[in-house]
Amino acid sequence: MENPFVIKPYKSKDLFCDREKELEIMVTNCLNYSDMTLISQRRIGKTGLIMRLMDELKENHSDIATIYFDIMATRTLDDFIKLFAEAIMKSFKPKTSIGNKFMTLIKSMRPQLTFDNITGEPQFQLVYQSPQEKVQTLQGLLEFLDSQGIHIVIAIDEFQQIREYPEQNMEALLRTYIQHTQNLTFIYCGSKKHMMTDMFVNEKKPFYSSTSFVTLKKISVESYSSFIKRLFAENGRTIDEDSVHFILDWTRRHTYYTQMLCHTVFANRAESIGINDVKDACQQLLSQGESTYLQYRQLLTAKQWNFLIAIAKEGSVRNITSAEFLGKYKIGSPSTASRLVEALLEKGLINDDVTITGTSYELNEVFLSRWLEKM
Repeated sequence: MENPFVIKPYKSKDLFCDREKELEIMVTNCLNYSDMTLISQRRIGKTGLIMRLMDELKENHSDIATIYFDIMATRTLDDFIKLFAEAIMKSFKPKTSIGNKFMTLIKSMRPQLTFDNITGEPQFQLVYQSPQEKVQTLQGLLEFLDSQGIHIVIAIDEFQQIREYPEQNMEALLRTYIQHTQNLTFIYCGSKKHMMTDMFVNEKKPFYSSTSFVTLKKISVESYSSFIKRLFAENGRTIDEDSVHFILDWTRRHTYYTQMLCHTVFANRAESIGINDVKDACQQLLSQGESTYLQYRQLLTAKQWNFLIAIAKEGSVRNITSAEFLGKYKIGSPSTASRLVEALLEKGLINDDVTITGTSYELNEVFLSRWLEKM
């Protein structure tokens, strides 16, 4: 029996939980050619929502084409262009009219074309004679897509990565070419909130006020509870209410970790699932991750490690420089706490949730947080 709790970003809408309001907003924006910025902390369902959106457009708005690529692993403009072109080829197959024209365009650039041994997807490398030729290639790809006379939605995942490129003008460069397109709608996705917010809210930056914002929050207890019980029931299993609420509390309704725990509970094959079955699965997951968690200790200073433990034991900390918090965990001065927060934010180990009432901090990785609680 196939496990219905998928831990990859997306499989089908029947196995996708909620996000109906966000999906409706994003579909409306796409239909109205409105660019979007989608920001969320890591593993809370950002990529899954993009895949769900593209599935929805394919099913109900087939006149809109879609392109998706994730630039997290890229390091240069060369990498960006390579992934962009491969994503175009993946969306427009060579036997189609647009795919045929795109292959003709690519061949004119004299690429070194190969195919992935596992997926069979085309891969290529372009050789540039000058930095200007590289820029012209990027411009050419955007102009090609825009000239096809169809509406194309382009989602770029982990968009903040362009700030790590050695090319210092990437934001201005992309904005210059993108703002002149007529038939393209862009979705800029990112998990580093500080960077993404600065890129699109800072009036001194090229992308300032150029998009509408979509922010992902945690799925409600009611929606997630119904979803979990439905998937277990549809596969001949029962799970009691207390167990479902324990799952949602222990994973803090963080999408990836909730899916992973449910996936593990289901894989353990109990037909009538109770609280002890869920707790066994929790321990199983913590044991599996222990060697990885111990590696974090080697990458952090003693003060950073102890500070991470302090946040984990609290679950969430609102006043990171309060005398009570500093004294309880022997952290030191408020300035020391502030420096530790900045270091851990930079390393991507903690997340800051900014609301109208203030900022709270918690670990990005829920299972790591639960493991550190026991320290």
